[in-house]
Amino acid sequence: MMAQFEQLCEARDFVKSRLGDVGSIGLILGSGLGDLSGRLADSASVSYDEVPHFPPSTVVGHSGRLVAGLMDGRRVLVMEGRPHYYEGHSMRQIAFPVYLMKFLGVRTLLITNACGGINLDYSPGMLMIIDDFINLVSDNPLIGINDERIGPRFPDMSEPYSLKLISQASRIADDLGIHYTRGVYAGFQGPYYETAAEIRAIAGMGADAVGMSTVPETIAANHAGMEVFALACITNMATGIQTVKHSHQRVLDIAKEASLDMGRWIAALIEHLPEDRL
Repeated sequence: MMAQFEQLCEARDFVKSRLGDVGSIGLILGSGLGDLSGRLADSASVSYDEVPHFPPSTVVGHSGRLVAGLMDGRRVLVMEGRPHYYEGHSMRQIAFPVYLMKFLGVRTLLITNACGGINLDYSPGMLMIIDDFINLVSDNPLIGINDERIGPRFPDMSEPYSLKLISQASRIADDLGIHYTRGVYAGFQGPYYETAAEIRAIAGMGADAVGMSTVPETIAANHAGMEVFALACITNMATGIQTVKHSHQRVLDIAKEASLDMGRWIAALIEHLPEDRL
């Protein structure tokens, strides 16, 4: 069986042959947030199922493409959708796209997601800068033999989300008049929506929001030495707080409504990244 490093090299060469130079900025789009890639000019794309060793995404609201193009003059590589643990992928498969971005030259990774609010001050449609995470899954992408060519055996997680990017993004949101909050994101394996008892337990751990993604990508990106910023859209309140039944369609609808502000915010952040990141 081909080792992960060789798989990444093969996938990198294929993507380069189709998309060319993708730049140093990567963007992962969550459920219902795919419209953000519509901001790209001079774009080219490739389907996930064409890329060697790339895990497919089967979730509604995830189109499953790598798209490279210009966002306000800055070259960006966008993942329209992501693989999830609950789809049956291993954690290493989930991390593969992040490592591939690194192999393609991406140094700054911006992650978005749709998630449930636990903090009682939150409401659907609110945007949350993620400043830390809690991994609720007893697995992660680094378990197993480590390849030092990809990252160190024991990566530091004292700053999983760049404080510099958080500060910069906060200033930009204030300038744009975008309402936001900051909080801790808990990664749950899904695919069912958490029970009320689980939400009470997760709240007791200090989580402000909960979702089924983002944590594996954050771990992999830090392992690979990338700088990470993550922005969550609160699309619903968690079980025991929300008074109606959960619906994935409602998640998509709220995310789509919030994507306008999220798109303005992400585009402005990309525009203000220092030139030496390119």
